[in-house]
Amino acid sequence: MARQNKANRVGNLRIIGGIWRGRKLGFPDVEGLRPTGDRVRETVFNWLQPVLGGSRCLDLFAGSGALGLEAASRGASDVILVEADRQAWQQLKTNLTTLQANQCQLIHGQAEQFLAAQAQPFDLVFIDPPYQLNLWTDIADLLTKKRLLRDGARIYLEYPSRQDLPQLPESWHLFKEKQAGDVKYCLFTFEVGVSK
Repeated sequence: MARQNKANRVGNLRIIGGIWRGRKLGFPDVEGLRPTGDRVRETVFNWLQPVLGGSRCLDLFAGSGALGLEAASRGASDVILVEADRQAWQQLKTNLTTLQANQCQLIHGQAEQFLAAQAQPFDLVFIDPPYQLNLWTDIADLLTKKRLLRDGARIYLEYPSRQDLPQLPESWHLFKEKQAGDVKYCLFTFEVGVSK
């Protein structure tokens, strides 16, 4: 059997709850793409369960789609997945077709450009960029300044545990925080009327 080119190698992701529970989906071997692990996702979605039903979600650096697809599976009514890498975007497109995920919309492009063109606010935003891009603060500022977060919105952030928490707007209040290996993950609540 011929050896696969590294660029074509595919990993597997399992959806752990909701209507697609147990479904396995592929994702490509793309630099910076690290699907959020099962245990972390289980914890995060336990935190989010009270606010997920009918919510409008944004998965800004979708990658494998682990977070956005899990949200859709568990009852989010509208999920936008944004992915810049063409290979990852193509695989996401295939996965959305396989799942018949009509509540999901897939965008191919940069997160900053997507946000700059948005006007409708979100209930839930996932921010897990490739670590080397160091985009947490810029994305947080854009979301806040463009008023893309509803009052009480939840924001999920994932970053390397060796780093300090990125600088974030004062209107973002830390709600939950945990560490798994070399990853820290946090959930924030957004409060309208609190200036930066």
